[in-house]
This record gives sequence, C-alpha cells and structure tokens, in this order.
Amino acid sequence: MNKIYPILLILTLFYSCNTPKEQPKTIADLKRIAPEISPDRYNVAFLIMDGTFNTELTAPFDIFQHTKYRENIKAMNTFTVANTLDPITTFEGMRLLPDFDYTKDQLPQIDILVIPSAEHHLDTDLKDTVMLDFVRKIDSSALFMTSHCDGAFVLAKADVLKGKTSTTFPSDIKAYRKMFPSLKVADSVLFVHDGKYITSAGGAKSFEAALYLCEHLYGKEVADALAKGLVIDWNLQETPHLIAE
Repeated sequence: MNKIYPILLILTLFYSCNTPKEQPKTIADLKRIAPEISPDRYNVAFLIMDGTFNTELTAPFDIFQHTKYRENIKAMNTFTVANTLDPITTFEGMRLLPDFDYTKDQLPQIDILVIPSAEHHLDTDLKDTVMLDFVRKIDSSALFMTSHCDGAFVLAKADVLKGKTSTTFPSDIKAYRKMFPSLKVADSVLFVHDGKYITSAGGAKSFEAALYLCEHLYGKEVADALAKGLVIDWNLQETPHLIAE
C-alpha cells in the first residue's frame, strides 16, 4: 500500500498543474487598460466600427502617434472610440479593442476627430443616428474634423460641411455629389482643407493628409521628420491638394 501513495501524489500534482485556469467569459470580465492621456497634448480620437478599412485608420494613427517622439511640440494622444467595448472587426479582418465607448464613457476632450472609411459609410452607417449625433457633438468644440476616403460621407450626413469644400474616395465622387448636391466637392486632389475640416481621398494617401495637418500645426521641419521616420516621400508642393481661402 505504501507504494500507492507516491503514485497518487504524482497523479494529483499532474492533473492540478494541467487543469486550465478559468478564462474570462466576456470582454466585460477582462481588465480594462485605459490609454495614456497625457496633459498638454492634443487629444485625437479615431472613430471606428465594424468594417473600418485598415489603411484609413492606421495611416493617420501612425503619423499622429509618432508626434510624441518629436521634441518641443504639443504632441498628440491617440485613442479609438466606438459604440461598444467589444472587439471591432475591420474590413480586412483585424480585430481591435476600442479604448472608449462613446455611448457610455466619459470621454476626454477631443481636439481632433478622425473618421476612417468603413464598409458601410455610403449606406447603413448613415442611418446610425447615435453615431451622427456623436459626430455633431464633437464638431461643436473640436479644433479639427478629419476624414479619409468615404469618411467624408459621415461628416456630410452629420450636416457639418455646409458651405465647406470637401473630397472623398475618387471613384465615389459621383455618388458623393448625388447624395449631397448642395455641397462643394473637389476632385483630382488628395485632400482638401477648408476651415477646420480636412477630407482626403483615403487609401495610402491618408498618410499625406495626416502629414499635412502636422505641417499645419508644427511646421515643415517636424512634418519632414515624421515622414522620414516612416520612409515616406513628403513634399506638400508636389502633393495635389486644395486649401480653401
């Protein structure tokens, strides 16, 4: 009988060490990690939803996030906002955890709102009254409202582009004009800056629109350094754009 006890002890240790720990059942069970919001910086919020396109999100996020590595400027805090804290799935399949739920959370003051393009920005997203009300609310106090690709449709539907010139994804210019016939629309440009609104053609050219805003805020030397750090050829004079008077 004495020989049995060591065997039982070994089996007990084996099963106890290999029993999987109880996993969180929902996102709400996970420990939430808030993004770093440093004082004395611009707060830049990225509005994301299912179907957001990767490039229109990651291009400006890369540019703006890298401002914190430049000296003697008012850098940017970058964070995402959505109508949920559950994972957001981009059009290309990337899964993202939003930093804030704009329907429930107390948000930091948003200085710059970025609206990347999403799969349904020409149809069902434009019926999301809660989202559109959020955009209008931010517009009332933000320093800049920006969009990439079809994100311009959201700004237009939120009715904040009255009297302003804007642009969108090149092949959607016709649909944009038809849906919003009273708006002034520019084509054959990569981005438009009118007042506090910066709208871009999107895609990889979202980098250019983000770099332009940095050059506008910080000057050419900083914008050139940001571009160099991401191996981007940046020259505002050689970039088709429109700055409205």
